[in-house]
Amino acid sequence: MGFRNYLIEGVSGSGKTSVATELQQRGYHVIHGDRELAYRGDPKTGEPLDSFAHRQSIRDVAFGHEHHLWDVEKVKSLVVDRNHPISFFCGGSRNFHQFIDLFDDIFVLEVDLDTLKKRLAGRPEDEFGGRPAEQELIVRLHATKEDVPKNATAIDATAPLGSVVDDILSRCRGIDQ
Repeated sequence: MGFRNYLIEGVSGSGKTSVATELQQRGYHVIHGDRELAYRGDPKTGEPLDSFAHRQSIRDVAFGHEHHLWDVEKVKSLVVDRNHPISFFCGGSRNFHQFIDLFDDIFVLEVDLDTLKKRLAGRPEDEFGGRPAEQELIVRLHATKEDVPKNATAIDATAPLGSVVDDILSRCRGIDQ
């Protein structure tokens, strides 16, 4: 069996964390990108934001979102790690174009606007998407699809979680179910 790496993306509220947790419960290796790889940085250079810009990113929702990056070197090192036959990277970053070609396939979780709004309404304020300004940004990003990879495999994330994960796994090469 070959070594495979898959990226699971989507707007906030589409179900990336839930899918990651379900994959882990099924015994798959998962990297929670927004927890393990993310930092605030310059989208062009990758340099971490200085303290002033970091404070600005906390106050300005759009600025913070645009500067939400994954550490490219960490992504590269995890992709070449041969301790796991299959790894799922779940989360979103604004610099995915710098490492997207490392993945065997990319899945984008898609939900309709009503489902998205219901999910966001249930979020606590201390989680991204829990405050009105964040929700407005997410709804715009949902409409424009401007910050998710193009040419990815769309996954209907309105289905029950188990079905969503089954759908992803059925599309992965090298996985015996």
